[in-house]
Parts: sequence; structure tokens; C-alpha cells
Amino acid sequence: MSLLTALRLPREILFGKGQRHALPAVAGRHGRRALVCTDERFAGTGVFAEMMESLRSASIDVLVHDGVLPDVPRDSVAVCVEEARGFRPDMVIGIGGGSCLDFAKCAALLISHGGELRDYYGEFKVPGPMLPLIAVPTTAGTGSEVTPVAVISDPDRTLKVGISSPYLIAAVAVCDPELTMTCPPGLTAVAGADALTHAIEAFTAMRRDGDFSLPQRHVFIGKTPLTDHFALLAVKLLGRSLEKACIDGGDAEARSDVMMGALAAGCAFGTAGTAAAHAVQYPAGALTHTPHGLGVATMMPYVMSYNSRVAAAEIAEIGIALGLEPNGRGVDEMAGSTIEEIRRLFAAIGITPTLAGLGLPADKLDWTAEQALGIDRLIKNNPRPFDLAAMRRLVQAAYDGDLTACAM
Repeated sequence: MSLLTALRLPREILFGKGQRHALPAVAGRHGRRALVCTDERFAGTGVFAEMMESLRSASIDVLVHDGVLPDVPRDSVAVCVEEARGFRPDMVIGIGGGSCLDFAKCAALLISHGGELRDYYGEFKVPGPMLPLIAVPTTAGTGSEVTPVAVISDPDRTLKVGISSPYLIAAVAVCDPELTMTCPPGLTAVAGADALTHAIEAFTAMRRDGDFSLPQRHVFIGKTPLTDHFALLAVKLLGRSLEKACIDGGDAEARSDVMMGALAAGCAFGTAGTAAAHAVQYPAGALTHTPHGLGVATMMPYVMSYNSRVAAAEIAEIGIALGLEPNGRGVDEMAGSTIEEIRRLFAAIGITPTLAGLGLPADKLDWTAEQALGIDRLIKNNPRPFDLAAMRRLVQAAYDGDLTACAM
């Protein structure tokens, strides 16, 4: 096995109980004027008020934009950028869930380089460094605090679109598990399932050895020894604590595990990339208007079953990270047990088990398959290739709830 690898991460990652109190010191190293991007709900909390006061007490001027909406509508970012024009921020601070962090990335991009977001769709379109970004997640799922991606909703397109560039990576990620303690069980489940899906898809992604130029041509380059390390750490932490965090949101140890799991999964897929589960969720989510994490988690067991023909060893290793004992089972049997454990875990936290359950119309299955197959940056990352017939079988199996049909 080649050790060809790459890893693109923030310059600094701070993790632990109370790390939000380090924000003034962190921000102070980047200037004296901070644009803060968050949503209306979190902006109304006492914790947010305390964080803003701590910045002001450290002589950092703050402009708060609290209009972040779910899924980052394209034109909403321009409104924020116009508000910030006269303020001339030295940095952007994103505080909130994945949408808030992606919004902050987009705001920093437009403040730094101008133009419109559509100018930057795709890979490597950001021309250079941006304003320093400090990412402070309040949910544990997307891993956006450490990834080179921002996902937005464009009203001119059916599917969400992404901007992928190493320049989007935050300068600092400040991860305080205490900020997730008030997340309701449903959000905890969907976000955590998203993180686990990131880890599984990163660990089972296509491995591409021997091409030294790959990281210069693609943001996502497939699995590597370093991304494998982060992916398995994420699986271990989420496997042992996600269900606990959903049952008892006040379990501080479980909350820490889940947030660290989401962070580690972001470190993995931010370089390795994701694959077919995410590709199907883009069209399925557009039709059903379901949360991203719910859709990818619904698809994950079916994609694992489809991939088991070529990635049984990796899936079996995921099972061991989840805590399954081999007990003399062969690789194929262990892989099957791993897929069943993922199904069990997702069912236990309330993940919808089929595309039909998500509300995907039966007459849109072919369209969903065609759209998913067209998302080449994800499909090319899948360890087992797809053609249209195979993708249609996968989508139909996920609609029917038939795991065995996927493995054909």
C-alpha cells in the first residue's frame, strides 16, 4: 500500500469543555473587528450574549448578523456582506450548526474576493486566502469547522451546490461540547448520524495510489492512511456514545464523544471525501425537503451493502471500531454484522429506514438515480463503480427496504 496522502485542516483546533471562553484570545490574534454569523435562535440565548460580551471586553468590535437560514440560501449571503461593507471586519466568526459555519465561509469569501457565490461553484475556484475564519460549532454533525467545503441552496438549481477549496478551511476551530448540551434528541440524532456517515464513507472511499498530482487537481482524493485514522476514531466515539447522547442530552461524556466524533469525521472526509450515500441524498433531499443528515443516514446501510462486494474488509474493520467482536467470523460475515449494527443504531435513534419513509415519490426513483449518478465528484469516490442500472437498483432497494437487493 502506498503512503500517498494529504491532509488539509485548520491551523489550530481547540477542543474541550469551556473552550468557548478562549474565543476572545483567539480572535484577538486576528484583529479588532469581527463579523459574527449566527442564526436568530442562538443569537437569542444567554450563552451567545456572554460570548459577545467577552469579545467586547477584550476590545474587539463586533457586528452580529443573526439572519442565517437553514441550507444557506444563495442570496442571503450577499445581504450579510453588504451589511459588513462599512464595518470592514478583520475576521469572520461563525457560531452555530453547519449552515452557520458554511454561511460564515461564504461571507468571508465574498468579502475577500468579491463577485457572486456562483462564481466559485466547484473545486479550486477560490483564487487565494480569505479573511481569517473562526468556526465555533454548536451542533455535532457536519464537521464544517474543519472542512474545505461550503454547501448552499441556489434558487436556480434543483440540487444544492458546493464550493470546495482549501482556502475555505477555518483558521481556528473552537469546539466546546457544552454548546451542544441543549440540542434536542432529534437534532442530536440527525447530526450524529450525518457524522457517522461521513466517517464510514471516508473509510470506505476509493483509494488512489501513485498519483502525486492528485491533491493539486481534486479537493477530495479518496482514503489515505491519515484519513483512515480519523475515520476510525470517529466511528469508535460515535458508536459508543451517539445513542447515549440521544437518550440523555445531559450526559456530558457522551456529548464530548459525539462532538469529537463529528470533528474527527470532518478531518477524515474533508480530504477523503464522501460517496454514494451523499450522492443519492442530494436529489432525494431536494424532493423530500428532509434534513441532510437524515437522508444520508437512511441511505448508508444500503450503500454499505452495495459496496460489501469490494470493501468487505473495510466494513468489517468499521465493525470492530463499533465494538463488535469477530468471534471467529470471516470478513464477509463480519461485514454483514457491521451493516446490521449500523441499521440497529440508526433505528434506535429514530432514523427513517427507507426512502419511501422519507416521502420520496415512487415515480421519481428513476430521476433520483439519474441525478445521483451525475454527481461525479462523489460517485467517482465510491469503491464499487456505478452505472445507471446499478444506481437504479440501489435507489429501488432503499425505497423498498431490501438490503439484499443492493448487494447484487
